[in-house]
Amino acid sequence: MHARNRAICNFDESPDCLEQKLTISNFVNLKVKSILVSQPKPETERSPYFDLGDKYKLKIDFRPFIHVEGIGAQEFRVSTKANLVGHTAVILTSRNAVDHFFRLAEEMRFTVPDSMKYFCISEATAYYLQKYVVYRKRKIFSGKQTFGDLMEVIKKHSKEKFLLPCSDLIKDEIPIHLNNANINYTKAVCYRTVCSDLSDLKDIKYDMLVFFSPSGIASLFKNFPDFEQGPTRIAVFGPTTQQAALDNNLRIDVAAPMPNAPSMTMAIEDYVKKVNKK
Repeated sequence: MHARNRAICNFDESPDCLEQKLTISNFVNLKVKSILVSQPKPETERSPYFDLGDKYKLKIDFRPFIHVEGIGAQEFRVSTKANLVGHTAVILTSRNAVDHFFRLAEEMRFTVPDSMKYFCISEATAYYLQKYVVYRKRKIFSGKQTFGDLMEVIKKHSKEKFLLPCSDLIKDEIPIHLNNANINYTKAVCYRTVCSDLSDLKDIKYDMLVFFSPSGIASLFKNFPDFEQGPTRIAVFGPTTQQAALDNNLRIDVAAPMPNAPSMTMAIEDYVKKVNKK
């Protein structure tokens, strides 16, 4: 790939500077008519992706590039030093964490005590607990959306012994926050993120591929080792996904969040408006 086609960025730079560098591409004059989003299709019809497709007459498909697989009880006992017994609180950072915590508890015949406290990253995750517990009879706490928000709640209960059900690709910020606050916790890897089989997409071409995690980028190259970007536009969300794209010599055409485009759909719309009007 020619160096001039690759957006080379220092991710300590301001978003404005990054945005300027992302616009350099030999394919900026080609219209975008089809987009593949590497996530499941939204469950609700009220999605900004559907609005985007209708507004600009775009074909937008959805396909998860990665999926989650649970770790069985036997493997959990062998591969992790964590034990479900003896903890007084659970930190839940996603619905996957909720599902696989209770799945493992059932497989290991561990009865979750009624006194267990639940610390959820968001209200949505907290409400999801109703699938497993009687909500009004449990001690459930939640943050606003980020783990930093949740830490403010956890610090108020610092005497608890926390269990952290998580995936093998846990975000670095989570143990950093917990360690810095001297929280007594145990990391319990209950599920892993794996690449999905995308072989049926081999002969299908899209004008733009949209990624939200480094794992999505890894899945692209695991499924298609000889992938050549050419005129395919790449859209990425977040600095770690941006860096993964650059590490794989991909040209980044769309990036979010940006000051003028905090969401991926807004960033895509800004790009489509520029290229499709020509």
